[in-house]
Amino acid sequence: MSSEDVRLMVKICKLYYYESWTQEKLAEKFGISRPIISKMIQKAREIGVVEIIVHDDPQQTSELEKEIELTYNLKQVLVVPTRDLNKELVTSAVGKAAALFVQKLIKNGDRVGVSWGNTLYHMVREFPLDKKDNVKIVPLIGGMGNERTEVHSNHIAYELSKKLGGKSESLYAPSVVETEQLRDQIATLPNIVHVLEEGERVDLALVGIGNPYSMSTMERYGYLNETVLGELRDLDAVADINSRFINRDGQIVAHPINRRVIGVGLEQLRQAGNVVGLAFGLHKIESIRAALRGGHIQMLVTDEATAQKMMEG
Repeated sequence: MSSEDVRLMVKICKLYYYESWTQEKLAEKFGISRPIISKMIQKAREIGVVEIIVHDDPQQTSELEKEIELTYNLKQVLVVPTRDLNKELVTSAVGKAAALFVQKLIKNGDRVGVSWGNTLYHMVREFPLDKKDNVKIVPLIGGMGNERTEVHSNHIAYELSKKLGGKSESLYAPSVVETEQLRDQIATLPNIVHVLEEGERVDLALVGIGNPYSMSTMERYGYLNETVLGELRDLDAVADINSRFINRDGQIVAHPINRRVIGVGLEQLRQAGNVVGLAFGLHKIESIRAALRGGHIQMLVTDEATAQKMMEG
């Protein structure tokens, strides 16, 4: 985007937000169609020209943050105020808040690892342009295919690197393969070894926390069928982190699928010491609790309703 385009965008946004001009009036003034005006206003939010802040009462969420930090011995917790927001607005609010939270954590020279999933996608989408020196983004899990590639770790790594003016690696492998033997063969390929080793040395890791039985990204991609889901239930699995399944106590379950994953293991991730778990929604309560009990994350970003229910049970 040229400097002239940005200047025009700023003019339009000032009139739209400060003086409450309608999109029709803006289109008439600048000789641009209304749909293009609408796209420019949306683009201004995406690239950080415009930031919308709703000043909510921080008292309740601040107390929740402290309670969760103390209960689970966490470094930091961010509870996003989401009262009275519909599902779509909650997703946007969590994505924006998570982006600003993560932005403050990334320092010059950092190696940042990213997992995959919907929450990370929205976090990166809302991430502001913020050039850092010598930052590298590393995918922590494989991911291939043509369906919803925007939630794959490679895509998330690439998009985040663009926002930070850094570089990214790519892990050209599926997240889960058919057999352990195939996993071992792929994991010894030089380019795969290189990226996995990079992932084991990250300074900061950003991971989603999934519920395998409800709105699961892995099920949507065909990695989980009814047979596997039944077996995971029998093992009391309630969550997956970086496509590794854990039980209510946060222990990795003894299911073959955990040995068919091409990605950085939970024990290796724990060594980073700065693992941020991003998850929201009432269907994620038991999954988040399991991740916390197992000590797999040291920081958490979630929404207000989920945080409240977590601490009530």
